Amino acid sequence: MSRKFFVGGNWKMNGDKKSLGDLIQTMNAGKVDANVEVVCGAPSIYLDFARSKLDQKFGVAAQNCYKVPKGAFTGEISPAMIKDCGVNWVILGHSERRHVFGESDELIGQKTAHALESGLGVIACIGEKLDEREGGITEKVVFAQTKVIADNVKDWSKVVLAYEPVWAIGTGKTASPQQAQEVHEKLREWLKVNVSEAVANSVRIIYGGSVTGGTCKELASQKDVDGFLVGGASLKPEFIDIINAKSIIPSFQHLVLLPFLLNVFV
Repeated sequence: MSRKFFVGGNWKMNGDKKSLGDLIQTMNAGKVDANVEVVCGAPSIYLDFARSKLDQKFGVAAQNCYKVPKGAFTGEISPAMIKDCGVNWVILGHSERRHVFGESDELIGQKTAHALESGLGVIACIGEKLDEREGGITEKVVFAQTKVIADNVKDWSKVVLAYEPVWAIGTGKTASPQQAQEVHEKLREWLKVNVSEAVANSVRIIYGGSVTGGTCKELASQKDVDGFLVGGASLKPEFIDIINAKSIIPSFQHLVLLPFLLNVFV
């Protein structure tokens, strides 16, 4: 079954109106493959700014939300607020929310349920830490995280699963294409057994973990890798190259070299 390639950019707690405005200009001017769904995760304070400035061909995501519509929850934002900014996606369960801010699997499941009920699409993140991989329990960890998410999903068409090995986020280390494919394939098998074959075939499983313009093409060639969730590189011009990882559109670097090549060969 053909699954539309999906590339998310997680800007994390980076940027200001000037730098993000420059990035948005670069993205709006970039030549991107129309067959790729692109969603940019902006800091909550800039959601309105990002949605108003980004071309409509790009989606926008919040980086987090809470599990209820409103109330005395200082510092939190609700799916209703996100939608009020014209934004249709949210990233939930990112490893930094789990391991820096202590969010439990249960809370992430509750957030997922409420976000979906509110009409948001959810980029749901799962992944193991280095000691868990070295301990041989990668599957146990990611299956347990996936189960809590799956228990809270009624409509899988609004969900993208992001496999992010925690040891490869912001470290410069990247899971090899074979390592990524192995986990994605096993996740799809788990979905087939525990949810349904239709969901297993249709849900997009994307990879996150130090994805760059240099690593994206081989990763994108793997059978069960349906896209990326990109951190630092989503703040750079090479993000266009990553979006086009499966495309024949010339890369950013190739465009820079093109005038030189023309002078050499003409």
